[in-house]
Amino acid sequence: MSKKNAKTTKKSLLIGEIVKNRSLIWSLSKNDFKKRYAGSYLGAIWAMIQPVVTVLMYYIVFDKIFQSRSEAMAGDTPIPYVLFLTAGLVPWFYFSESLNHGTQALTEYSYLVKKVVFNIDILPIIKVVAATFIHVFFAFVLLVVACIYGYYPSLYTLQLIYYSFCMFVLVVALCYTTSAIVVFFKDLSQIIQICLQIGMWATPILWNVGKLGPTAQFIIKLNPVCYIVCGYRESLCATAWFFEDWKYTLYFWGFVVVFMLLGRAIFKKLKVHFADVL
Repeated sequence: MSKKNAKTTKKSLLIGEIVKNRSLIWSLSKNDFKKRYAGSYLGAIWAMIQPVVTVLMYYIVFDKIFQSRSEAMAGDTPIPYVLFLTAGLVPWFYFSESLNHGTQALTEYSYLVKKVVFNIDILPIIKVVAATFIHVFFAFVLLVVACIYGYYPSLYTLQLIYYSFCMFVLVVALCYTTSAIVVFFKDLSQIIQICLQIGMWATPILWNVGKLGPTAQFIIKLNPVCYIVCGYRESLCATAWFFEDWKYTLYFWGFVVVFMLLGRAIFKKLKVHFADVL
């Protein structure tokens, strides 16, 4: 009975919230995205310039200057290092930006938190959806880079949608916890920044997890972002379907479910005190 309740709770507290408030979430997410670049001459175009400049920088450094590092391994398939690196950076940028902004959801929208009639449960979701707009463009740039190196879209490429959804749900699950705690513990934002700096090196973005020994691989793969990063590369290089490694997929979704239930429990527990503190 408890397992049934857990599944029902997860659906009602995430999918139910999104479906019920989809119009409001969409509207506030667009406004949130536009607000980040309000007052600048180019506006939201700055969000599009960054990934292009980043990719060009890595192309010049690794493909033109360090030609000896022009290829790396993704699974058992050799691919250009720039593509390998870009495929790792795109989901990581999505993760870091969503987590940073999602953590500040309640403090940034404190005026909505104090409104009794407003459903503050959707605020972390709004922040993640806003970050998704930029991620869509990042993903487009990634596909362009893949085509330049001869990796054209295939059925495997459709898995990018699945892995983007994985990242969306993962970050929402984490943000329910972080956004609630940061209201009472402001230093959490700085701790998250440090963790993200360490996490970028602990996640196989700049290096290939396949070159590690079995024990080291097991430890690294406990990081759920590793599942998504490796999935992006496998999708682009048409090397594997997500369900082939069903044990790893099961672990990832088990991790997400646990943190979603934990995050919602913490959020609900602290919710009654948000207005008083903010």
